[in-house]
Amino acid sequence: MNRKFKNLLQPNSPIVSKGLTISIFFLFCNFIVFSQSEKLELGLTDVITLAQSDAPNVLLAKTRLATYYWSYQSFLADFKPQIDLGMTPIDLNRSPVEYLKPNGQVEFLRRTSLNSSFDISVSQSVSKTGGRIFAGTGLNYFYNFKTDANPSFTNYFATPIYVGFNQPLFGFNEMKWNKRIEPLVYSEATKRFAEETETIARVTTELFFDVYIAQINLGSSQLDKTNADTLYSVAQGRYSVGRIAETDLLQIELSVRNAEAALANALLQNQTNTEQLRNYLGIKEVVTFDLTPPDELPTFIVDAAKALEEAKKNRSKSVELTRRLMEAEMRLARAKSQSGLNASVTGLIGLSQTAESLDGVYKNPLDREEVAVRLNIPIADWGKAKARRAIAKANQEFITMDVEQERINFEREVLLHVQQFDMVKNQVQLAFRAFEIAEKREDITRKRYLIGKIEVIDLNLAIREKNEALAAYMRSLRAYWTSYYQLRSLTLYDFENGKTLVKPVGDF
Repeated sequence: MNRKFKNLLQPNSPIVSKGLTISIFFLFCNFIVFSQSEKLELGLTDVITLAQSDAPNVLLAKTRLATYYWSYQSFLADFKPQIDLGMTPIDLNRSPVEYLKPNGQVEFLRRTSLNSSFDISVSQSVSKTGGRIFAGTGLNYFYNFKTDANPSFTNYFATPIYVGFNQPLFGFNEMKWNKRIEPLVYSEATKRFAEETETIARVTTELFFDVYIAQINLGSSQLDKTNADTLYSVAQGRYSVGRIAETDLLQIELSVRNAEAALANALLQNQTNTEQLRNYLGIKEVVTFDLTPPDELPTFIVDAAKALEEAKKNRSKSVELTRRLMEAEMRLARAKSQSGLNASVTGLIGLSQTAESLDGVYKNPLDREEVAVRLNIPIADWGKAKARRAIAKANQEFITMDVEQERINFEREVLLHVQQFDMVKNQVQLAFRAFEIAEKREDITRKRYLIGKIEVIDLNLAIREKNEALAAYMRSLRAYWTSYYQLRSLTLYDFENGKTLVKPVGDF
């Protein structure tokens, strides 16, 4: 069937070759554009595979997904122990310092000192409480250079070990909310990537059939030009013997000019569609396409309930709606926490010691305890906190209503497309039957012409009708395969093979 379709694009019947007189201008343009180009023999699956692997759109989609991937990895790292090393290798200070004499007078003396310190600590966030626990060790070295007023001396201060915590009270626990929301953001991104991949397949299908139908239309325009030239030649002969009027001859000549214009337009459309497909696939070289349409349709049946179930499970829209509700709830919680008492508690326990030598600083360390409570009590904000709560509450109610409506629209879109998919498949069968009839009629007409029963005009008309039926069949195939990949995009489910289209994302 496919090879027979291709033959129709370049008809080699004696009738076509007899009357085919395409202008030199069109042949020259066609030669300039395509003579040095490479011909690619591809089916629809081949073109889609190419688009989903190296096309600019899929590369952009992969880049966006990579951004979400690393953002999610950064989020996960926030819940793992963090190890930090703080160090001041050299802190040289040469400046006047204030010195209080026993008699109460103040004198400024120049002092030169060298200070070095380091601290290594490990900390861990606690998502349930929003606090943080930490532990570490540190050492500080101080050397005072000799001056006229003071002798030189060395001092060490060490904290062999310390453990502490910092815990906000009554405040907004952002870590708890992020732990609920960030996985949704990443899940939404992975599902959206699968949707973008299927959208690329749908757009590629449209461009694929645009090129193939343009090629068919070009062949049909060539036949129209042939018919017009043949009729004009016959009319000239009849006019020369006075059998038709000049106005009739001019009308037929006008038909020839219109056929030439239609042929030029078909040629331009074919080149334009070819360039659009080439650019979408990211092919930089000048190429032509020898396309094979997929005329064999899958035999699976789409159950509406199954389609809706898979769409809810796989689509990014479902995750997006849940995320939006949760974010609205988070904003309301933040607004409430900012309008009341805020407090925090910080505690630390450890060991510390000072000495004039490094070995002595770790002998007989003294215990060290610190506890601090900080309170922040708003007294008067002139209604600002109340306004924030009201705005957050109104926003949450609006988002709740909007999400509910979008859920309804989402379900309707899936169910409606399932119904349309069955209708489009029936239209393909009807269009194919019409093509079979036109093809059989053309075959009978060709045989009658060969035995001299009909004129060349009748044969060319039958050929044209067959090409038009073929183009209509191709348009119905285009509608079917576009609907097929739209169904996959709406549900992210492969009904033909019975598996989900959402794939795990590996490392980037």
